[in-house]
Order: sequence, then C-alpha cells, then structure tokens
Amino acid sequence: MSERLAVLSQYLLPKQALTALAGKVARWQGGSATTALIAWFVKRYRVNMTEAANPDIASYASFNDFFTRELSSGARPLAQAELICPVDGAISQFGPIQGQQIFQAKGHDYSCTALVGGDASLAAQFTDGHFATLYLSPRDYHRIHMPCDGVLRRMIYVPGDLFSVNPATARGVPGLFARNERVVCVFDGPRGPFVLVLVGATIVGSIATVWHGVVNAKRTGQQAQWHYDDQSKVFKQGEEMGRFLLGSTVVMLFPKGPLTFNPGWQPGGAIRLGEVVANTKPSDHLA
Repeated sequence: MSERLAVLSQYLLPKQALTALAGKVARWQGGSATTALIAWFVKRYRVNMTEAANPDIASYASFNDFFTRELSSGARPLAQAELICPVDGAISQFGPIQGQQIFQAKGHDYSCTALVGGDASLAAQFTDGHFATLYLSPRDYHRIHMPCDGVLRRMIYVPGDLFSVNPATARGVPGLFARNERVVCVFDGPRGPFVLVLVGATIVGSIATVWHGVVNAKRTGQQAQWHYDDQSKVFKQGEEMGRFLLGSTVVMLFPKGPLTFNPGWQPGGAIRLGEVVANTKPSDHLA
C-alpha cells in the first residue's frame, strides 16, 4: 500500500474502537496466552530484553506490564548537559519555533496555541522558542523522563483524534500533534517554563503520569486541567515523569533564548534516554 493510501485509510478506521480494544487486550492477564503475545511482540519488533530490569517475559502478568518495563540500573547513563533526551526513540523534528509555528513535516506546521489546547497565554511563553518532537516506536522503552530539573505547575488533558504518529502519518496529516489526544505537562525549570506534551495515537491505551496515574482512563471528550500551585511536585533531571501504555510521541517546548542542539541530531536519527539534547552554549558537552 502506498504511503498516501495508508494515511488516507486512517480517516476511515474506527480508531476509538480499535484503541479501546487494544487497551483491553493490553490489560488482560491471560497467563500463557499473555506470555505468547509478549514473545511474538519481542520477536516481531526485535525488542532488546537484555536491557530490562526483568528480562523474563513469562513473569509479566499483562502486556502493559511488559510494555512499560523498567530498564536495568545503568542502562541509560545521563549526559552532563542542560537538556537531556527524555525517551528512547527517533527524532521526528527539532529546531526553532517560528513565531508561534512548529514545524511538523514538509508542508505542515501547527501552532503552539493549538498544541497546548488553546491556551494563548501559555503558548505565548514559547514564541520564537525551541521545540523537539520525539517518536517512540513499538520496540522502544516507553517510560518518559525529565529533560532537566522541573517543578510541575499544570497538567492539561486535551481530547482529540487517534491517528498514528509514525513518520508517514506526520508527513500526511496536517497538524497531527495538535489534533491527536494529548496530555500537556507544564513545568518551571532552570531556563524558565517548559512543556512536555505526551501525544496519544491509534491503539495507545493510556497515557499516565507518576503524580496522577492514568490521565485518559475515561475518554469523555472534555478538556480538563489540574493546577499544582503548592510547588510540591519537584522532579530532578532524568527522573521518570510518565509513560505510554502502547507507544506514541513526546513534543518538548522551551522558551526563547540561547539554545544549541546536539550537532549529531538529525530528523529520523535514533535517540536514547539520557543523551545530550542541547545546551545554552555550543561548546558545552555537545560532543
């Protein structure tokens, strides 16, 4: 099937129903049947279980337990950098935000305001700032970690579509990351405010954060917000902040100011949790 037809077919698929079914299967504790499903997945996607804290696939009670598996200690050392990579995966796009516009793929941009759920005052903090869009494939580790120290201020759940977020769909669906279901996490950090947007997709059963648990357990179609004004939710660089129950994409937004991305980064390139994303000075730890 051509890339164009594959993308067009997604407009016709019952994505909500497929996602609900996938979520039930992923939560199911089916004993040997669950183990067989995990074994098939490991082989199909060449998952490296030697990196897992628990490499025994028969010990996982559900597919979700396997999919959100913990890494073994020391598997992802953290670079000395102001911003580190929060996930394993691949680079979709990264670079400067042009005014309010974020580059998605050739011929496609979307606005900061649309991405964060329509909050223009929040979006304005990232005018002419910086972004990075990171794609997690099925084979990847699916916990999300902090790119830098941060104090959680708000969380916004934005209902939306459930298109696939693979590279082909990013090239074919306008405003993909600002139209899919997503969870917007707003932090204060050493360089000012920053945002991590956890983007849902087809068959992504749930999006969870460590402070809330599953955010989209009930898809009511209504936007929701949580405010954390007591400054009690403080996270260190590299600390886990959330996870996908089946994979998706993370979009990071940073404010205007000096920022030099890792010169080894390029769209489509593989990335690993803990590697250098950027520093404010080009000479700092970017080798």
